[in-house]
Amino acid sequence: MRVALSAAALNFPDLLMLAGGYQFKPALPFVPGIEAVGIVTDTGAGVDKARVGQRVVVGARSGCLAEAIALGAESVRLAPNGCSDAEAASYAVGALTAWVGLVERGRLVSGETLLVTGGGGGMGLAAVAMGRALGAHVVAAASDERKCAAARAAGADETLVIDRAAPDFSALKGRVDVVFDPVGGVLFASAVRTLRWNGRYLLIGFAGGIPQPFALNAALIKGIEIVGVRAGEFGRRDPAGGVRVRAEIDALVESGRYRPLIGMEVPLERADEAFAAMATGKLIGKAVVRIRCASFRPVRRS
Repeated sequence: MRVALSAAALNFPDLLMLAGGYQFKPALPFVPGIEAVGIVTDTGAGVDKARVGQRVVVGARSGCLAEAIALGAESVRLAPNGCSDAEAASYAVGALTAWVGLVERGRLVSGETLLVTGGGGGMGLAAVAMGRALGAHVVAAASDERKCAAARAAGADETLVIDRAAPDFSALKGRVDVVFDPVGGVLFASAVRTLRWNGRYLLIGFAGGIPQPFALNAALIKGIEIVGVRAGEFGRRDPAGGVRVRAEIDALVESGRYRPLIGMEVPLERADEAFAAMATGKLIGKAVVRIRCASFRPVRRS
């Protein structure tokens, strides 16, 4: 399918790919961007022509910071009703990682306590909103009060301001069932001690660097699990599971129970400003890049 794009959202993997530090390394030169929204303008052989004109969400491994993209029909699905273009462009990656982490890997159930690190970033806020939608008691940790306020707006029941260089989670020791951690680094050693018996620590990413080695006897004594989460790989290895999870997420969005927090919108020619805000930790929520696609024309077959 070919899709004329109207908006794309940035994610931390985009930043890592630009630096050559992500597990997926596209061949150079490449166009960044892994999620977007737009209108289907053409379909290839075997794809229903009735899909032309549909407003759709696009998920790709790269290529979304462009006026148009051509990709397999399995990577395109109808945008949920009731969303703006900015919301439709920016909910899918965060929500997918949050769902796969919290539900599929973390087995979070209603009433449990969830700690989200990096609670003011796009990924952290997605986990806060998803945890709230799933009925958890959500505690969000962030580096300043502005980010904590955003986390409360996204649904956090409690917030905690932490020092990035010397994070202290002692106030939460033994209170937490699930930790959702996209930060890693020096934060890990203190955050892992918040877990109670049978707790699950979800490794989402390492925005703060790779943690120091962990004393495995602590996991043994407390019966805790250290769990790796790769949401995209989940769907690639289990395509039926990926379809099921995306349907669950889209239903949450349709119902209004889940929405992404948009912290920044810029036109395509200023996308570098959005990347800079994300790289320096100044961004709260998701950055959305608006795309003017008036110059794009559908391909016509003779």
